[in-house]
Amino acid sequence: MRKNATALKTLLSSPKKIVITTHRGPDGDAMGSSLGLMHLLKQFRHNVHVITPNSYADFLHWMPGNEDVIVFEDNEEEANQITENADLIFLLDFSHISRIADFADTVSNSNATKILIDHHQDPDMEIADIIFSDTTACSTAQLLYEVIDAMDLTNHINKEIAECLYVGIMTDTGSFKYSSTTAKTHHIIAELIATGAENAKIHDLIYDNSSANRMKLLGYCLNKKLLLYPENNSAVISLTAEELEQFNFKKGDTEGVVNYALAIKGIVFAVFIAEKDGMVKLSLRSKGNFKVNEIANKYFSGGGHMNASGGISEVSVNDTIKIVEKIISDNKTELNNQNN
Repeated sequence: MRKNATALKTLLSSPKKIVITTHRGPDGDAMGSSLGLMHLLKQFRHNVHVITPNSYADFLHWMPGNEDVIVFEDNEEEANQITENADLIFLLDFSHISRIADFADTVSNSNATKILIDHHQDPDMEIADIIFSDTTACSTAQLLYEVIDAMDLTNHINKEIAECLYVGIMTDTGSFKYSSTTAKTHHIIAELIATGAENAKIHDLIYDNSSANRMKLLGYCLNKKLLLYPENNSAVISLTAEELEQFNFKKGDTEGVVNYALAIKGIVFAVFIAEKDGMVKLSLRSKGNFKVNEIANKYFSGGGHMNASGGISEVSVNDTIKIVEKIISDNKTELNNQNN
C-alpha cells in the first residue's frame, strides 16, 4: 500500500488529464468511489472526467458531481476522445476489463497509466500499472479512503468527498450489517461524518426515496414471484421483460430485491433473475460459507464476492430458473449444512 501510494502521489504531483471509470451498471460503491475521487483530484488542478459504461439508478443522481458524469453508451465519441487523450485512467470497483463492456477496447488501447482500486476477488494483475487490491475491504470506497490516507491526503477530504465515500461504504455493507464491516470500517465512517457527511440524509436519499411503481414491483415480486425451496434453504425471484414493463421499470428499481428473499428465516441462498437490456441477468446472495461467486463463475459467466455475485444467462428466464433449481439440488448437502 505505502509503496504504491507513494508512486501514485508522484504521478499526481503535477496536473494531469484523468479519466475515472467503473463497472457496467454502476452501484453505490462504484459511483461513490468514482465521484469521491473526482472531487479529490480536482483540488489539485487535474482535468478529471468520470465516464461510466452505461447509466445508473436515479436514487444515486443526487450525489455531488453527478451532473458531470459522461455515460459512454450515450456519448461514445466524446468519451473515446477524452480517454484517448488521458494521462491517467483510474479503474474503480472492478477486477476484469470485461466489466466495462463496450468501453473496454478504448480503455485497453489507451497509452495512459492505469491505476486499479478494487476489492473483488481474483483481480487481473495485468489490468493496470499500479494496483490497489484488497479483497478484505468491505468496499472500494473504503479502500479508496485507505489509499488517500496512505498518500497523507485525508486533510483534503471535504463534505462532498465524505458523502460520496459514505454512500459507497454504506451500500456495499448493506448499511453496515455484512460481515465485511469491521472496526476499521466504523472508524472511517466516523471520520467521514466528522468531516460533514450527513448520514441520516444519505440513508433517506438512498433507501427511502422510491417511486410508487418501484414499491408496487417489490410487492409483486414477494407476493407473486417468490419461489421457496425450504428443504434446501433456498429462494428464487424472477421477472420477465414484460413484467418489468407493467411497472414502468426504471434502472435501479430492482436493486436489493434479492435481499428480501435472503431475509426469510432459514434461507441461505437466494437468486434474483430478471430479463433486462435484452439479456437475462442474475443476482446471487448467500449466508455463511456458501460461495455464490463460484456458482456465478461456473454457470453464468459472472463473479463477485463469496456472498454476493452476479452473472448472465444465455437462456430464457424460465430455463434459467430450471438451471438454478438444478444447482440448488446438486448443492443441497452444503446448503443444509449452513444452518447447522
